[in-house]
Formats: sequence, structure tokens, C-alpha cells
Amino acid sequence: MTAEELFTTEQIAEILQAVKDAEHRTSGEIKVHIESSTQGKDVLDRAADVFAMLELHKTKLRNGVLFYLAISDKKFAILGDIGIHQAVGDRFWDTIRNQMQQYFRNGNFTAGMIEGIKMAGEKLRDKFPYQDDDINELSDEISFA
Repeated sequence: MTAEELFTTEQIAEILQAVKDAEHRTSGEIKVHIESSTQGKDVLDRAADVFAMLELHKTKLRNGVLFYLAISDKKFAILGDIGIHQAVGDRFWDTIRNQMQQYFRNGNFTAGMIEGIKMAGEKLRDKFPYQDDDINELSDEISFA
């Protein structure tokens, strides 16, 4: 199964809507990237590569969040840029990961992604509330490789 085949068109639309809903209340940026494998790398190392490739580190407040999923390797990671990470710490990312993992173990990848996005969005809203002059700094579209 390729990365594009994991989710139906409707499921992709649901995940995309979760990103849009979360970003509507914050200056933060959320990106979802799905690929077949980590290309032989540690999942966090590969997620960091993707984070840089997608330029999540270029947000004004350094508050980008990446949800990374490698389907054939059955691995995923959540990375927050320095601004959001300093505000929430490791425990927060662990909480999201554990919640998502519950869904993933049951094969419900869509609900797991949406739940993680909602959790990150709520914290981003608390730490980086939406401002009248906010612009969408990065595409909301799910990226595949």
C-alpha cells in the first residue's frame, strides 16, 4: 500500500478540515506528511528531515507542528518547532502520541490523526492565539512521498 492509498478521498478531506479548524484559532501552523517508509532512518530523524523540507521552521513565531506517518514501517512522530516546544515540553507531545497510538492500534488512522491535530490545535490556540493580522504561512494540504 502506498501512502496515498492509506486514506480515502473523504478521509483526507476530514483530516484537512481538522487542520483548517485548528489553524483558524491560532497563529500556529499544522502540517501532515504521509509516506511509505522512513527511508531506513530513525522515525524522529526522518520526521526532522521532512520538517525542514516542508519549511515548518520558517514560521514567524516558530510554532509549526508536523504530524509524520510512515505507513509500511508502522511508525509516526509529532514534531513541534522551538516556539511551541518551549511552551509545552516533551510531556505534551508524548500525550498526543499516546492518544493517537490508541486509535492507530485499532486501525483507525483517520480518527487518530484528527484527534492529534485537535489536541495540538487546542494547545497552539492557548499559547499562540489567532491575531487579526495572521496569515496562513504554509499550505494546509497533506503532503505525500
